[in-house]
Amino acid sequence: MICFPNAKINLGLQVISKRTDGYHNIETIFYPIGMRDALEIIPSDVGQPYRFFVSGILVDSHPEDNLVVKALHLIKSQKQIPDIDIYLLKKIPFGAGLGGGSADGAFMLTLLNKTFALGYTHEQLLAFARQLGADCSFFVNNRSALATGVGDQIEQIDLDLSHYRIVVVKPPFGVSTREAYAMVEPHVPEISLREVAKQPVSEWKRLLKNDFEPPILDKYPAIGAIKQKLYDIGAIYASMSGSGSSVYALFERNVPVKPNFGDCFVWIEE
Repeated sequence: MICFPNAKINLGLQVISKRTDGYHNIETIFYPIGMRDALEIIPSDVGQPYRFFVSGILVDSHPEDNLVVKALHLIKSQKQIPDIDIYLLKKIPFGAGLGGGSADGAFMLTLLNKTFALGYTHEQLLAFARQLGADCSFFVNNRSALATGVGDQIEQIDLDLSHYRIVVVKPPFGVSTREAYAMVEPHVPEISLREVAKQPVSEWKRLLKNDFEPPILDKYPAIGAIKQKLYDIGAIYASMSGSGSSVYALFERNVPVKPNFGDCFVWIEE
């Protein structure tokens, strides 16, 4: 069986406080986009519990650290799973603030549940996803949502950007989430993102902010240059997604995008 884990963008991100466990309380809006990986599992008869094959974008990590494998181990700790081969085609860049790894892990939970008729409820899958990573639970529902806590407390909101053209541009380098959090000063926001998101998109440039942007753009001016170029070619709103390094933009019309960004990764919502 095959599935297609999708990326997300962050509409605003407010770092509110640092927790006693070392993590941070945040407020952000997750919005799913059509950039996708491909994840497939098939029965195996080679006598190994699983084999994991990755193609596409090179993933610079040990297989046991991949959330797809962690999702498998999590399920196998409670259920008997036959030997399988896992194939992951990576199209979502990592170190980009797009949640590709989290999506892969969450979709693996659902894929295993469906393939082997494990009988887990939606709430149980959400609980498993929270064990995998902060934003994994978003991808179980996979609809626009306000996220609080460490990003694991998800509340669905009514938000539709389908009439805008979404563009994502990632420079040829990533930004570590750990590094980004070390550079930001937590603060209580004056207005909730829930209220900001209700405003017209034309007002988002003034109101919808990502707390990571000032320090990250100061250290990595190339990211700021991408954001400015997106505005220059007609974006109504542009922002870094999460802790970066990707920048997304909303356009009201079709404009030539790729010629403006050299060796950057560019994705355009079709």
